[in-house]
Amino acid sequence: MKSKDELIDDLLTLAFAEDVGDGDHTTLSTIPADETGRQHLLVKEEGILAGVEIARKVFQKFDPQLKMTVYINDGAHVKPGDIAFVVEGPVRSLLQTERVMLNIMQRMSGIATTTARYQKELEGLKTKVLDTRKTTPGMRMLEKEAVKIGGGCNHRIGLFDMILIKDNHVDFAGGIPQAVAAAKKYCKETGRDLKIELEVRNTDEIRQALEAGVDRIMLDNFTPERTREAVKQINGAAEVESSGGITLETLRSYGECGVDFISVGALTHSVKGLDMSFKAC
Repeated sequence: MKSKDELIDDLLTLAFAEDVGDGDHTTLSTIPADETGRQHLLVKEEGILAGVEIARKVFQKFDPQLKMTVYINDGAHVKPGDIAFVVEGPVRSLLQTERVMLNIMQRMSGIATTTARYQKELEGLKTKVLDTRKTTPGMRMLEKEAVKIGGGCNHRIGLFDMILIKDNHVDFAGGIPQAVAAAKKYCKETGRDLKIELEVRNTDEIRQALEAGVDRIMLDNFTPERTREAVKQINGAAEVESSGGITLETLRSYGECGVDFISVGALTHSVKGLDMSFKAC
């Protein structure tokens, strides 16, 4: 399995292939090869900055001659007019890396900003907001990193680092006891130390989950009232996660029920990028 750094490197290779192709012919035809200059990242909207360290990888991968001076780091609260960093080097390289870097930073900063907004709604509670697998294909590592920068938590990176038994798994396996037993047997036989989470739809399934001994119980599309009852029923025997249609407006009502986590697909699947530009200075 590829490492996080290898996956990011693959993403950048693809990003340059689809954007630059065999060359930025506008830049190549108008800018002399030996021209050098400086550009700065200008923030144009209030939010949480994310992607600075990935931007560094963008510049270094394309042209090691590009030198980056950082003034504002990942996770900082930024406002219009802030200068996050300056990059110096060959102008041709500055212009050819601009869009790839901005696409990544705007999306990551948008995700971090949205995550921070959700987590702030849970201020004073133990509940943490979680991301999901509803990510842009190929960009998952960056988007989940942005969630962490914004103060949220990663649920699981993919299908490989946690067992999440959902309704379809239960139905095909023949029931909750059978599905959980099979998962535990699989982990033992393959030498994997994976947490087991189970999605439940009612109090009887919660009872079965507790009897089966899962690590986390996901309450799927429960109301806040049903969630409060479920938390009492579980009584600390497993971690509790709320999921399904929870919005910024309803988030705190679920957190106040005492759940450990609330998963929110909107952190990554429909977020607006943070406005910024990369201008000569």
